[in-house]
Formats: sequence, C-alpha cells, structure tokens
Amino acid sequence: MSHPATGASARSYPPRPQAVYFYGTCLVDMLVPEAGLDAITLLEQEGIRVIFPDNQTCCGQPALTSGFPGEARQVVASQLDLFPGDYPIVVPSGSCGGMIRWHWEKVVADDPALKAKAAAIAARTYELAEFLLHVVGFNRPDQGPATTVTLHTSCSARREMGTHLAGSELLARLGNVTLAHHDHESECCGFGGTFSLKHPDVSTAMVSDKVAALKATGAQQMVTADCGCMLNITRHAAWQDQNAGAGKPSLQGEHLATFLLRRLGGQPAGEQR
Repeated sequence: MSHPATGASARSYPPRPQAVYFYGTCLVDMLVPEAGLDAITLLEQEGIRVIFPDNQTCCGQPALTSGFPGEARQVVASQLDLFPGDYPIVVPSGSCGGMIRWHWEKVVADDPALKAKAAAIAARTYELAEFLLHVVGFNRPDQGPATTVTLHTSCSARREMGTHLAGSELLARLGNVTLAHHDHESECCGFGGTFSLKHPDVSTAMVSDKVAALKATGAQQMVTADCGCMLNITRHAAWQDQNAGAGKPSLQGEHLATFLLRRLGGQPAGEQR
C-alpha cells in the first residue's frame, strides 16, 4: 500500500456494501456527537446498515504525535478485533482516517499477528466523503436554497486521505451550492492536536490567518469534515466577534455530514427537539 503523497496510482474501490462499521472518533463522541449521528443517518438513507463497535476509543494519533508510541500501540492493539466482518470502516474525520490507514500498521509492526490485522483494517478504511463519493456514488437532489460555502480540510487529511478532492466533488454535486475557494486552503489552521497547547502563540497566529482567508471569500458558511479544525476555527472567530462586540457570528461552520443531510431535506441531530 503506497502513501498518496508519493504520487501512487488512485485507490481502487469496492462495490456498495450492505453494511459498514462506523468509527466515530473520540473528538466527535465527546464534543460534536451530532456530526457522527448525521453521518450515520446519511449512510442509512443510502440503504446501508451501520455497525457501531461499542468498545472503540481514540485512534491513537494524539499519543503518537506527542512522542508516546508505546501508549499509541496500546490504544491501537486494543481495537484490532472490533471489526470482524469484511465490511468497510467509515470515519467522519480525515485525520483519524489517515491514522488508521497509514499508521496503525506501523505502531504494531513489532508483532506480526497484530500487524496483519492492522493492515487488513487499513485496506478497508475510508474517510466519510471519500466513501460517499467513490463507493456509494452519492448524487442525490439538492433540496436546499442557493448558497455559497467555503471548504476547509485539515492539512493531514489532505495529505493522507485526499479529503479536499472528495469534499469539493461532493459539494459540486449539490446543484444549489457554490464553492468559494480561499487562498489559505492547504495551510494548517493551527490546531494540530497538542500543537495548539504547546505553541499557543504560533497556533493563534495561524488560525487568525485561516479565519481571515475564510471570511474574505464572502461565503455564508464554512464546511469541513474535521471537527478539530472546525472547533478551532469557529471558536476563534467567535472570540474575535466577542472582542469586536459583533451581534451575530461572522463565520459559521459545520461538519460536512450535517451540511449534506440538511441539503437533502433531513433534520440534523443537533436541531431535533
């Protein structure tokens, strides 16, 4: 399996499955559960049964990127038996999807049996937008009003899962949606997991640049498939609004799953009473 950054040929995709495993990610579970629920609804609306393994936890990326490979190995090894059926694994986060697809095998490489399990899981792991586009063949009528949005994709998700390509193509299939490109698309928003804690001043400067670029598009909202970036960007924009005494948000954002569900006439989980 070749890393996308090497220029390898395009990934081959399976036919639409009857069922998938859903890997919710710890950030979605703890902070933006509605994004996970909306992603599950989208899949179910396509006639796909969604299996949610109860014992799933974190993908291990925070530990690995913080310099604790042993702890990351424990996290990964504890989850390798959660996906026994031969179904695709769908992840509503490009960075977590990239961790599973490209790094799980590496962190357990000292154990041949665990490495084989991780490799098998990696081969059938897909980021949500990628899965909807290339496996499901998502192409449903847009039921929403005309709007202009701008897309943010996390820097690691762009490199490892090509989320900027899949996300842009999905939005292009919505007839009433115009995508406005910003001039900092490939740049990090400054979150970077623990990076924002270790280097707060640098992180703040980076997210300030990102917010300014997103606002400059004039788009009515930002759409992203990575909740960590979404929270960092929208919370910083809200902090700016508070300092400026603004009466309404200057930059709103939501997960791609929530945006798609609303465009299809569905009611997002966060708006249900």
